[in-house]
Amino acid sequence: MDEQREQKFHELTEAPVSRLICRLALPCIVSMLVTAFYNMADTFFVGMMHSNSATAAVGVVFSLMALIQAVGFFFGHGSGNFISRELGRHSQETAANMAATGFFAALAAGLAICILGQIFLTPLAYLLGSTDTILPYARAYLRVILLGAPWMTASLVLNNQLRFQGSALYGMVGIASGAVLNIALDPLLIFVLDLGVAGAAWATIFSQFVSFCLLLAGCTKGGNLPIRISRVQFQASYYIMIVKGGLPSLARQGLASLATICLNWAIRPYGDAAIAAMSVVQRIATFGSSAMIGFGQGFQPVCGFNYGAMFYSRVRQGFWFCFKSSFLFLAAISALGFAFAPQLIALFRNDPEVIAIGSAALRYQCVTFCTMSWLTMSNMMLQTIGRTLPATFLAMARQGLFFVPLVLLLSNVLGLFGVQITQSVSDLLSLACAVPIQLRVLRQLSVPDGTLLRD
Repeated sequence: MDEQREQKFHELTEAPVSRLICRLALPCIVSMLVTAFYNMADTFFVGMMHSNSATAAVGVVFSLMALIQAVGFFFGHGSGNFISRELGRHSQETAANMAATGFFAALAAGLAICILGQIFLTPLAYLLGSTDTILPYARAYLRVILLGAPWMTASLVLNNQLRFQGSALYGMVGIASGAVLNIALDPLLIFVLDLGVAGAAWATIFSQFVSFCLLLAGCTKGGNLPIRISRVQFQASYYIMIVKGGLPSLARQGLASLATICLNWAIRPYGDAAIAAMSVVQRIATFGSSAMIGFGQGFQPVCGFNYGAMFYSRVRQGFWFCFKSSFLFLAAISALGFAFAPQLIALFRNDPEVIAIGSAALRYQCVTFCTMSWLTMSNMMLQTIGRTLPATFLAMARQGLFFVPLVLLLSNVLGLFGVQITQSVSDLLSLACAVPIQLRVLRQLSVPDGTLLRD
């Protein structure tokens, strides 16, 4: 086991950076794409029920799923960032303690979400943006999704811990298996067993439970840190490190949930078709960015190990490689999205009003979509090296600090058009903040390798 870990250390700190990132990124990209398929599959098959209200319900509950994911990423990134730096310093025992602590804390948090959500089910559905016509579908979907919250949060912890150890392949197998199962179960439960919207939710939580089991098994292989309850720590220092490493993710994902709620409230005056349209646009945008985020996730273990080993030149080299590659990728995706926006919307909901509203919003987003390359890669690097404050600020900027007030302001000033352009305006403002912050940190890392820096 120790020999495998030592071999992994040498690979992450000595192999050519660009080739190493590409190899590590491939399973991360697959994991991100299939994770996006979870929500896209539900939207696609529910959209076949010929009800704008049912399609809108999936979009409404998406904000709660984003919150569940926020909790999972908080503990997963918080523990994973720490683990990668400690393994770079050859601190195996501390890393193993953190792996167990982060996992069981996430499991407990997911259980709390499940219980509280079931108690306040109807108020929660309204809070998420349901209208009276959407409410029955939202309640049916929400009630089941909440049951899976414990293993949904824990699965994200396991996936991220494996990735930060340089073992993203094990994470890919677990996530991909669940996604394939979800796609197969959706039509069976929705149409064959006639469970409707609830069938989509059952397909999601069952398939994610399968992913959870496979990810847990992956922690016992390939020199990875096993999850043992005996290693759970109740020392404040461990939870402080989880907060420092995970706060940017909690801010980013949590505010994404808040942004979706605000979006649903801003779009409500324009009817269920408008809510359904923006729901579809969110799914498409999430899927379009998934590959880019997965590529950046391949950089994070390289960044963490080399920062911990004080090889700063490799950290800087990895960042610039990831930024340039992801910018070109997003530019190509944006061009395709702009050209085929109506066709993409129609795949999920072939309704003229939904297509008209959604295709316009999607095209506005495509104009600024490539700005995510700098923002995302900067955020990932800052979070991995322990720069909590700037990482948290950038994580909050796009979907929180700018989007939330803008969607409420622009919807009142410009109406539906204001809602459609909000994400693009938010992207430009976020980029204006991210460029000077990241350039400053890159200058600080322009020191000889081996120089001791403060985290």
